[in-house]
Amino acid sequence: MPYIPPEVVAKAREMDLLTYLKNYEPHELVHFGGNTYCTREHDSLKISNGKWCWFSRGIGGYSALDYLIKVKEIPFTEAVEMIMGRAAVSPPVFTPRPKEEKPKVLLLPKVDRCATHAVEYLHRRGIDYGLIEFCISTGRLYESTPYHNVVFVGMDSSGKARYANLRGIGSDFIGDANGSDKHYSFGIPAAAKSDRLHLFESAVDLLSYGTLLKLYGKDWRRDNLLSLAGVYRPKKEISESTLPAALVRYLDEYPHIRKVVLRLDNDLTGKLAAETIKTLLPRKYAVEVAVRLSPQGKDYNDCLCLKLGLPITKRKEKTRER
Repeated sequence: MPYIPPEVVAKAREMDLLTYLKNYEPHELVHFGGNTYCTREHDSLKISNGKWCWFSRGIGGYSALDYLIKVKEIPFTEAVEMIMGRAAVSPPVFTPRPKEEKPKVLLLPKVDRCATHAVEYLHRRGIDYGLIEFCISTGRLYESTPYHNVVFVGMDSSGKARYANLRGIGSDFIGDANGSDKHYSFGIPAAAKSDRLHLFESAVDLLSYGTLLKLYGKDWRRDNLLSLAGVYRPKKEISESTLPAALVRYLDEYPHIRKVVLRLDNDLTGKLAAETIKTLLPRKYAVEVAVRLSPQGKDYNDCLCLKLGLPITKRKEKTRER
């Protein structure tokens, strides 16, 4: 076996995988969202913050050398020579590691002892009492004091509150609580393991869809339900856009999901968002853009209100971005 000096091996190990792929195999690199990338050959191999992990195989590492040996199964000496040879011909431009963000501290509004106003508000919009009670009992929904807003809470997989969206009762106020992490928007996982995820623009649309399922005699907890933390507005060029942070996080935490059903608003913004998400999601996900339940109405709450004969809530155009 050819001898390679230790200092050459150490030099080869300095190159991280993201730098290697960007410089020498850019066709193999796929931007998954935020600071996360995957490879075209292995979409379960995620690269983020200077590290990589091949989730489907349970292996990972830091350097490009680890990747070539463990994933590409290239012999050690050949892998070192490959990295050093390419670097000699075309010196790499190193990708700086993103600065680590300080953990956000979520400041939740105070809980009102009685959620009467919130329950009445949601029921006026057609939401089923059973869904409202479920959300209250699991800490996903409450009424704040002293302003009496409806508070939709987003949680991580351990049930810890990480995000809160406030919606005014009797007003157009919409806002996020201080310290909200948009990676953890309002969602309800399936009661039993499901490989399907339904994606909505707002928490009200999510609950409206669940109510419609109950009206049709179907199990509303059968699949995973997730709303976005505001309107998702992709960039002009789809190639420059990234996936919504909440969707990226959810798919990472629930790796068994294989189908994503897009149930976004029935307007130009919603259609563009759906097309962008469908284009950017890795090939391992089957993506469906849902057919509207009603030919009328902008979103699922409009569809629900039309079905129940309730007036559609007039509100200003949503302007918050995810």
